[in-house]
Amino acid sequence: MIELSRTQDEEVGDGTTSVIVLAGEMLHVAEAYIDKKYHPTVICRAYAKALEDAVAVLDKIAMTVDVKDDETMLGLVESCIGTKFTSQFGDLISKLAIKATRMVGVEIGQGLREVDIKKYIKVEKVPGGQLEDSVVLSGVMMNKDVVAPGKMKRKIVNPRIILLDCPLEYKKGENQTNAELLREEDWTVLLKMEEEYIENMCAQILKFKPDVVITEKGLSDLACHYLSKAGVSAIRRLRKPDNNRIAKACGAVIVNRPDELQESDVGTGAGLFEVKKIGDEFFTFIVDCKDPKACTILLRGASKDLLNEVERNLQDAMSVARNIIKCPKLVPGGGGTELTVSAMLKQKSSSVEGIEKWPYEAAAIAFEAIPRTLAQNCGVNVIRTMTALQGKHANGENAWMGIDGNTGEIADMKERKIWDSYVVKAQAFKTAIEAACLLLRIDDIVSGIKKKQAPGASQGPSKPKIDEEGDADNDQLIPE
Repeated sequence: MIELSRTQDEEVGDGTTSVIVLAGEMLHVAEAYIDKKYHPTVICRAYAKALEDAVAVLDKIAMTVDVKDDETMLGLVESCIGTKFTSQFGDLISKLAIKATRMVGVEIGQGLREVDIKKYIKVEKVPGGQLEDSVVLSGVMMNKDVVAPGKMKRKIVNPRIILLDCPLEYKKGENQTNAELLREEDWTVLLKMEEEYIENMCAQILKFKPDVVITEKGLSDLACHYLSKAGVSAIRRLRKPDNNRIAKACGAVIVNRPDELQESDVGTGAGLFEVKKIGDEFFTFIVDCKDPKACTILLRGASKDLLNEVERNLQDAMSVARNIIKCPKLVPGGGGTELTVSAMLKQKSSSVEGIEKWPYEAAAIAFEAIPRTLAQNCGVNVIRTMTALQGKHANGENAWMGIDGNTGEIADMKERKIWDSYVVKAQAFKTAIEAACLLLRIDDIVSGIKKKQAPGASQGPSKPKIDEEGDADNDQLIPE
């Protein structure tokens, strides 16, 4: 079951709890039929049918949304994180999320958009300051300073950036080599060769007149000297994902060997390279990029815990924004979708042939778990609310009636702007029902756990143990 939640989180990033609730409810309603000696395969078949019809209903009630329209987008993301901790800061987080996801969206042809949140949006948490200071940078920031702070420039406008993933230092041999030198001059020649090697490497880089050189590996003092003499700022030992992000942001290509550099590999898309001190650490900013395909969200906040919480909510908000950009269709939130699906399935169940009819109907009822849980969470009278809602949805009309999670009253979800992304709902239904089918097919679980014996109890015949009333209850527990 936990796996389900994880899949849901990675696929669409929202609706993790709904999956668990639904799958649990599906199993719960199936229990009655298992007791009546229905075969699990029959139940699974009915469930699969119910799933098909449920997705069809989703398609029917989904409404398309305009991705370019800020108002709608905000409303959507808001409704997703409205219940979370950050909702008290207004639409700050939603705005950050929408801005970031829009920035990294890439067209992959056929009108599809690929938005990779994990790879190209970095959330950098810096304790201190207020939450309101959080921004989306049109570029990248990382927790690094230039190699030689005194000599190198910390602020460069329109920098030319070269990204390397090779060390700028003398290569050491793979295995130990011993060189015997007879004359003293040979030793100086050896050192000179090492120096010349590095000088060559730097010359190859400097040929392209870069302003910033960033490498993932080491950078020796000598190389640092050559670079700073040419007025180039250098940053070393950068993490690989960070380097990829910079490449995406300023349009550079990461080069593996200095001698293979070309003019096209130099990134010129950035507007500003700057090293700033935030709190007590230095951060490098490469910002104001032209059409960046990667960005950093800088979160400020009073404490680490606060920041972590905000980051989690931000992840959710970004997932929602991504889902809408990828597939701009909406379904009603607040349990409206599930109730509609449930009502339609109940209607259809009369046309299902044979024995599968009953489990099919049960699946229809199981969908009501979501609005019921919502009603419980608002603390209203569950039975009354549910009956009223079922009445409203009975004939599959006004699909947009649902529960307002804050007040618990029955309202029109369109007016209250309580929406769910179509992708999330569809994914949740599929995951839940498939998992329920999977679990139903298991006849028995053979437990291979021996009862744990107390140490010292294994030798000699075991004495009959007298139950005191305290441990009479503890006996039936399954050992961990």
